[in-house]
Amino acid sequence: MPAAPAPEGVAEVLVVVGAATYHRRSVRKRTAFPMLEGVRVQPIISIRQLSKTYASGFQALKPIDLTINRGEIFALLGPNGAGKTTLISIICGIVNPSSGSVLADGHDVVREYRAAREKIGLVPQELTTDAFETVWNTVSFSRGLFGKSANPAHVEKVLRDLALWNKKDNKIITLSGGMKRRVMIAKALSHEPRILFLDEPTAGVDVDLRRDMWVMVRALRATGVTVILTTHYIDEAEEMADRIGVINKGELILVEGKTALMEKLGRRQLTLQLQAPLVRIPEAMSGYPLELSADGLQLVYTYDAQGESTGIDVLLRRLAEAGIDFKDLKTSQSSLEDIFVSLVRERA
Repeated sequence: MPAAPAPEGVAEVLVVVGAATYHRRSVRKRTAFPMLEGVRVQPIISIRQLSKTYASGFQALKPIDLTINRGEIFALLGPNGAGKTTLISIICGIVNPSSGSVLADGHDVVREYRAAREKIGLVPQELTTDAFETVWNTVSFSRGLFGKSANPAHVEKVLRDLALWNKKDNKIITLSGGMKRRVMIAKALSHEPRILFLDEPTAGVDVDLRRDMWVMVRALRATGVTVILTTHYIDEAEEMADRIGVINKGELILVEGKTALMEKLGRRQLTLQLQAPLVRIPEAMSGYPLELSADGLQLVYTYDAQGESTGIDVLLRRLAEAGIDFKDLKTSQSSLEDIFVSLVRERA
């Protein structure tokens, strides 16, 4: 049965998928995972004081605490070398941690590695598969690697859901880059995992395929799969994620619900299109956070929309008193990309 919508304000962001029906406008109004009344659903991934230091002394991950909720889309953002892939690799059992613990659906990824890995599907950034094998055979083989018995019906369902059914007898080498990436996802889903990691899933693909991938991720959410996404495309996280985590230099500097993050850190701007150009901002207006465009025709006022007063009414009165007329105005809000860049620069 489809998962019921969760109450407002619970969703978080590392890219995880798991709601029954995805409505674009509702992402900011509800969580992606169900809750019993008064009882929070147990996290599907629980990370405690996880760190990684290599033999060279390089600390790839500083101690991290993180929980990812069952059925959410969680987006993990960070610049190159931030530690995203290291974190995912530890959870998936590819890299050994230096300290700390990870539970995947209740199983310790070190002590109970077989049970933990059975719950996880990983789609790596690199396209690595047998170029001369057919789509059907390579997906079926991946299922067997996890000790699962043959299940042609499940393999067929996965291929159909990913629009690969008509390519099932094609050799991998004959497929386009986008189709190969779909095959990688099919391989990751072949053993029926409850957690899916997508490491830069749309890197190097065209715009149409990116949007197709978004649709596919939402469809996976509807089946109850939890999805964790790492991406360099900020609009991708803004489009799909329930919660967002930002990692930089091995440190998880923020984990926040997308809507709450944009409300807390997002800035609003009022842009005034002036009737006549200004040479400089008048001295009487120096106390306001104003910026004048190079041509002197635009005045930009930055304010906190969550504050007790925006100060716009007073500003407009002061402009009128100074004899500064405007012919148009518009407001805008900072995007997730603006927030991400600001956070990373603060920690640089």
